[in-house]
Amino acid sequence: MPIVTKDMDSAFQTAGANPGLEVWCIENQRLISVSKSSHGKFYTGSAYLVLNVVFPKIGTPHYDIHYWLGNEAKKVDSILASDKALELDAALGSCSVQYREIQGQESQKFLSYFRPCLIPIEGVFTSKQGNLNGEYQVRLYTCKGDYVVHVKEVPFLRASLNHEDVFILDTALKIFLFSGCNSTIQERAKALEVVQYIKENKHGGKCEVATIEDGKFVGDSDVGEFWSLFGGYAPIPRESPSVLESEASPIKLFWINLQGKFCETGGKSSNSFSKEMLETDKCYMLDCDGEIFVWMGRQTLLTERRTATKAIEDFVRNEGRSNKTHLTFLSEGLESTIFRSYFTNWPKTVEPRLYEDGKEKVAAIFKHQGYEVKELPEEDNEPSIDCSGTIKVWRVDGDELSLLSVSELTKLYSGDCYIVQYTFPGNGRDEILFYAWLGSKCVMEDKTAAISHMSIMTDSIRTNPVMAQTHEGKEPAQFFSILRRLVIFKGGNSSGYRKFIEEKSILDETYNENLVALFRVQGTSPDNIQAIQVDQVSTSLNSSYCYILQTKASIYTWIGSLSSARDHNLLDRMVELLNPTWLPVSVREGNEPDIFWDALDGKAEYPKGKEIQGFTDDPHLFALKIMRGDFKVKEIFNYTQDDLITEDILLLDCQREIYVWVGLHSVVKSKQEALNLGLKFLEMDVLVEGLSLNIPIYIVTEGYEPPFFTRFFSWDHSKDNIVGNSFERKLAILKGKPKSLEGHNRAPLKASSRDSTPNGHRSFSAFSNGRGRSSSPVPSSAGSDLRLSADRLLPSSTPVVKKLFEGSPANSSAEKTMSLSGSPATELSSSNETASLSQKNRNVDAENTVIYPYERLRVVSANPVTGIDLTKREVYLSNEEFREKFGMPKSAFSKLPKWKQNKLKMSLDLF
Repeated sequence: MPIVTKDMDSAFQTAGANPGLEVWCIENQRLISVSKSSHGKFYTGSAYLVLNVVFPKIGTPHYDIHYWLGNEAKKVDSILASDKALELDAALGSCSVQYREIQGQESQKFLSYFRPCLIPIEGVFTSKQGNLNGEYQVRLYTCKGDYVVHVKEVPFLRASLNHEDVFILDTALKIFLFSGCNSTIQERAKALEVVQYIKENKHGGKCEVATIEDGKFVGDSDVGEFWSLFGGYAPIPRESPSVLESEASPIKLFWINLQGKFCETGGKSSNSFSKEMLETDKCYMLDCDGEIFVWMGRQTLLTERRTATKAIEDFVRNEGRSNKTHLTFLSEGLESTIFRSYFTNWPKTVEPRLYEDGKEKVAAIFKHQGYEVKELPEEDNEPSIDCSGTIKVWRVDGDELSLLSVSELTKLYSGDCYIVQYTFPGNGRDEILFYAWLGSKCVMEDKTAAISHMSIMTDSIRTNPVMAQTHEGKEPAQFFSILRRLVIFKGGNSSGYRKFIEEKSILDETYNENLVALFRVQGTSPDNIQAIQVDQVSTSLNSSYCYILQTKASIYTWIGSLSSARDHNLLDRMVELLNPTWLPVSVREGNEPDIFWDALDGKAEYPKGKEIQGFTDDPHLFALKIMRGDFKVKEIFNYTQDDLITEDILLLDCQREIYVWVGLHSVVKSKQEALNLGLKFLEMDVLVEGLSLNIPIYIVTEGYEPPFFTRFFSWDHSKDNIVGNSFERKLAILKGKPKSLEGHNRAPLKASSRDSTPNGHRSFSAFSNGRGRSSSPVPSSAGSDLRLSADRLLPSSTPVVKKLFEGSPANSSAEKTMSLSGSPATELSSSNETASLSQKNRNVDAENTVIYPYERLRVVSANPVTGIDLTKREVYLSNEEFREKFGMPKSAFSKLPKWKQNKLKMSLDLF
């Protein structure tokens, strides 16, 4: 609730009490509340105040305040709007972020509140209701944007049209969508959402819709009707090349004094700014040219903030800054990630002050009610997956895989890597999830091989299974729920690990039942329990856990003083699982015998409290783009399922794990390529500061989204199987004729080339300018030659899974067969057979291969090659350039193990 003061506007007395939007408008120098039915109706002659309130699952509410200024708004109203934004911030406890929004230059976040679009209305807002009757006025709009749309009315003239944008011509009886030949499929699809909005809100849902393609002149009556409205057809002139933007001005930091004067502080570059420069009783301006940040210390008064705000707006106006310049107002403690990136010593992870304050209040409530509070309750970790499925586990040993027996599949070693295949009931079909589990002490050779093996396995399955990478110590709760009872031992068994410790003269710590071993027991239930072997020293203990100590003579169970009754039950259960014949000696913390400490090399100080994972924000969705050789990331605000665009690669950041979603029409055609994009994202300090590079990464394919992914959306399964690119899908829905994928085939990622849709029709090509251009829409009946097999979406003839996986000759109890995606079980071949088959599968007929230069074949290329197999970029090199880059001929390279090939390709940016 707001902090009520006698000077506060009465309109703010209940502001922020509920999640969602609140909108006010300036009318006659007063703030008038706008009804929900009128949200999104902004008049060009008025100024507005918008408050967005988000109540996260954990922590305090998030407040974003925007003041929107129409192009024809009076100066006095604009000043009052910015003043009221400060007043509202003060009423909310100075815990908001504020933004200035200029008509036509609104931020992505602001536009996301008013989906599908915001169309400014000519005139001035009035709280008095009136009826507007008269002749329907024809209007022409331009639409820009692929996630949120900037809609701008332009003069109804042929000269307003161009080849780059998408236009909407709204007439009394029909709405026309004109797509410039250089517009992207995503822009066209988003413009259709605007068409739908206009149809429903201005025509009562009763009007025709026609789509016009740039360059199409005949064969369609709608085309003739469209051009007749402009007085007949005439060619649209090509735009002259855009003038190169001038070099960006240096970033500057100014202190704003009480008289509104600017005093430059710090050096001339962002590298010289430090957090200590920002004093808590002052306001500062960080001028980044295209964006200006105003930082307001917590000890500043409202009058000082008003002075700073007026000074900033005068500065922007008097300096002749573009309307595109965004102003963002930040209170101390609420700095954005981008703002912090300009300061050299700002902590990577922001102190969760507000979150900690909230925790203390909750703890105080529990104590007041008579509970003994040791820590906040853990988050609800109920799995979003059916845990009654079947599990198979392989241990990775370089180029070999060993299938573990049932009795061994939940016993992992820190020095090894494993592949876990989990098959579980899904939405009308069995679904498959693969994990590559990478031990904390594993060698790079095994890590690279594990990812390569898992990629081959997933690409061999027609139902596009989910692929995930997880590191020891960062496992998602779901991983533990699937394996149920897991023991992680120290040491390892792979030849790579054994060779490594031998060469480095490292003591072999591999678990031996005849030696001293200490296990920490953790979990949430008897069906979700883990025992982790830790260093057998007293500093490994923690009062919040229970432990099992194995010595040559006895077995001890140690019960921490802060552990719960649930922990004690799990401890007893784990002892039975490790060895049912053990008769442990129970020891409570503080009553340990000397022999107990002797086994741990003496008593020493150890932690008492359990490590709290702390504040986690709600998930964020990002679009991943490779354009003109650069890797770009763009956040999508207030996302929905409709933002999963089939031409894109999107990343859902849940902080403790990330999901890379790959559209079927995207340029990414292999899961390993998608995984590499996820890793690139984690390496970008500015966007994801504080995230560990070792958090789990899931790769999800469009049409095969598992329940643990769809839970982050309000998911509509009826949208899963609609045919076509994003434009074709939106158009079919708009016209009430969505084409289902029933009778059609969804090919796995690897099976599609860059230039083809799953139905074999060209939908996207990459141009040097980095934009996608679509061809004419294909007939809706395309692809009808494919059929549905059983209960799954499979091709008319399902290929037999190749014999790629080798059994373990050393383990006589290992299973001899494995089943992938319901295919017939395939016998595990010998190592020679596997190598032979793998080599045949890797070879490409050199005589028929087109040769390209290395610079065009790189993953990040300024002029990338299209229409090639992205998993075999190296085969398109000439023999001479191949030998120069790889240091060996193609024939020698083809004989290398798959993991070693991938490692070499990654070093050359070819993988």
